[in-house]
Amino acid sequence: MKLLVAFLALPAILSAQDKPAPAFDMSIERLDPAMDALIAPDAKVERLAHGFTWSEGPAWLDGAVVFSDVPKNVAYRWKEGMTSAEVFLKPSGMTTPREGFREQGSNGLARDAKGRLILCMHGDRRIARHEDGKFVTIADGFEGKKFNSPNDLAIRRNGDIYFTDPPYGLDRTNDSPLKELPFNGVFRVTPEGKVSLLTKDIKWPNGIAFSPDEKRLYVGVSDGRQPHLMVHDVAADGSIANARVFFDPASLRAKGRKGSCDGLKVDARGNVWASGPGGILIISPEGKHLGSILTNQPTANCGWGDDGSTLYITANMFLVRVKTLTKGSGW
Repeated sequence: MKLLVAFLALPAILSAQDKPAPAFDMSIERLDPAMDALIAPDAKVERLAHGFTWSEGPAWLDGAVVFSDVPKNVAYRWKEGMTSAEVFLKPSGMTTPREGFREQGSNGLARDAKGRLILCMHGDRRIARHEDGKFVTIADGFEGKKFNSPNDLAIRRNGDIYFTDPPYGLDRTNDSPLKELPFNGVFRVTPEGKVSLLTKDIKWPNGIAFSPDEKRLYVGVSDGRQPHLMVHDVAADGSIANARVFFDPASLRAKGRKGSCDGLKVDARGNVWASGPGGILIISPEGKHLGSILTNQPTANCGWGDDGSTLYITANMFLVRVKTLTKGSGW
């Protein structure tokens, strides 16, 4: 009887990653023959770690993938050979406890040209660099007002950081008393620290990425009623213009597939790999849906790693990967 009691009590002391994994049913959907040149016919979705509250923002750093668990205010690290992810940064997004936040941690992550980790920090409401064990502020406001909760970012070859600033980190989001800006913007900050507003016309801007030639800027719009992907032309001075819908996943939503338009990345051939209903949607530069990595989970984001050909995906409580036949833009 004592042995039975000890056995039953054991799961209570296990960490989330040590507990039995929830059902895992992920696959690759092929809608166009072009998919075979991007993901091998025998490729599988590999589960790497699980047990997270809401995993986000995977980025490749020093031979490992780092990613955020936004509500937990923790960034994790996973590399080949690990049986579970390890804590990398705690805290990751709110360094001084304060009230009024629904998601305190880091969200989107990226590596700059010098190999340093750049973070969107919800709780601190800033873009920051992690260097020598410290967070260094890159930008935390516009025209004297605090950002809402920077969400995702993309770094141009010239060092400019483009980022989205929806209010998802704040309690009551747009109705939060902490919200200082009357809009949810897409911004740019230069290496010198100059912040400029690119657009305030997207109600719920989220994921963001450049085309390989940096002449296009893609933005995921996580509008609960009508999620979609936008594309803008990037002018010589770094501003954006000619906003238009790049892809509308209404037909996928009609099938009851889980998830919204959130994070996205672009491969070296210009294909967009974007979170959307069902998982990660693979969309040609012309806007054709070629296929999907079906996670059957609300899926936040993805990022390239290893030699640039592995796509790491944060799907709700999971970290997974898919080996591809392409490489990420910039690799």
